[in-house]
Amino acid sequence: MRTKPSDTRLTGLFLDMLAAEQGAGANTLDAYRRDLTDFSEFLARAGQNFVDAETQTLRAYLADLDARGFKSSSVARRLSAMRHLFRFLLNERIRSEDPAAILSGPKRGRGLPKVLSIADVDRMLRRAKEMSEAADASPAQRLRSLRLYCLLEVLYATGLRVSELVALPRTAAKRDARMIVVRGKGDKERLVPLNEASRQAMVDYLAATEAAKGDKKNSLAASKWLFPSFGESGHLTRQHFARDLKELAVASGLQARLVSPHVLRHAFASHLLHNGADLRIVQTLLGHTDISTTQIYTHVVEERLKSLVRDLHPLAEK
Repeated sequence: MRTKPSDTRLTGLFLDMLAAEQGAGANTLDAYRRDLTDFSEFLARAGQNFVDAETQTLRAYLADLDARGFKSSSVARRLSAMRHLFRFLLNERIRSEDPAAILSGPKRGRGLPKVLSIADVDRMLRRAKEMSEAADASPAQRLRSLRLYCLLEVLYATGLRVSELVALPRTAAKRDARMIVVRGKGDKERLVPLNEASRQAMVDYLAATEAAKGDKKNSLAASKWLFPSFGESGHLTRQHFARDLKELAVASGLQARLVSPHVLRHAFASHLLHNGADLRIVQTLLGHTDISTTQIYTHVVEERLKSLVRDLHPLAEK
């Protein structure tokens, strides 16, 4: 009798397919693995697994997620993972039917992203600049402050994903660079323009790392990464940058919970649209494959159109 493959084995095969055929990145694969591990543990308690799971058990799992206090967006994500998994098992003829096909997800409105005002971003940029120029800072403190200022300038100038930002190569800091090549989701490349402030911040930071080469303790100066570290990846982690950014937010008089790398990416997109940028252009800059992802920012365009009509229409009330 043929032994049924374990859930762990099937999860591995499924993730290999996502990586090979859809170009899923490490973060996406980790999220799928976490979701499917939780699902598998629930099935095991019900005496089932991926091969013989029934629709009713899947419904019970969604109800369990709700009872555990999961947001509707998280429940919808888990359901999406289940659907992808069972379609894969069906295509591979590991199952003869899809128990998730008739399931419906929770109804949810798409929330608007948190957005910092232009004044808020200016406050953070000014504070980061002041920290990088502090006369009483040690060489190590100054280098760290220059790095944070550079990260902030580049992030707000480009709207990069934080994973794209921290993994920029050292060659991105060329003095005459007007554009940088960014490797995004699915290993796709795109060109992103730089403004003068971000270029200068990169040049100043790179010069500081070059000057630190004389310090034997600073072997990072020879790294291929623009933002190197001693960690496994060789470059600054997303978590480290997020912590530094929250500390900067507090130092700038803002609430730490309102600031993150992703919030600054939202600020980049929203501020561009508010000032008249085309939605398709913003889609390209953000690296969104589907325009529907970018359309979450249409509330910015709508507000701008309302203000234009209010301020410029000849019959508008004064």
